[in-house]
Amino acid sequence: MNQYETVFILTPVLSEEQMKEAVKKYQDFLKDNGAEIVHEEHWGMRKLAYPIQKKSTGFYHLIEFRAEGNLIAELEVQYKRDERLLRFLTVKLDKHAVAYNEKKRKKAQDASKEKTEA
Repeated sequence: MNQYETVFILTPVLSEEQMKEAVKKYQDFLKDNGAEIVHEEHWGMRKLAYPIQKKSTGFYHLIEFRAEGNLIAELEVQYKRDERLLRFLTVKLDKHAVAYNEKKRKKAQDASKEKTEA
């Protein structure tokens, strides 16, 4: 199994509930097809570098997961069929990227632990 990271941008006209529903759809799709979700981050509403479909902002969401390589093509077909998505990018992580992500998560976890103790 390989480790992947996918980031997608949802249209800003969605309500909070619709946005969460779209994210859940892709989480469920990955789980139902044998993927193991390692980490997720919701980056919220961000300004786009350039307008896409006449929109200048979008909801960003990142999912890091382990899966077989053939699942990626199926996932991207799902992305292309969804009108709510403005853009998406899925990349395969090498061992260095996996180690970097784990180190970054551990550092963030330690920082939040220190905040709560203080």
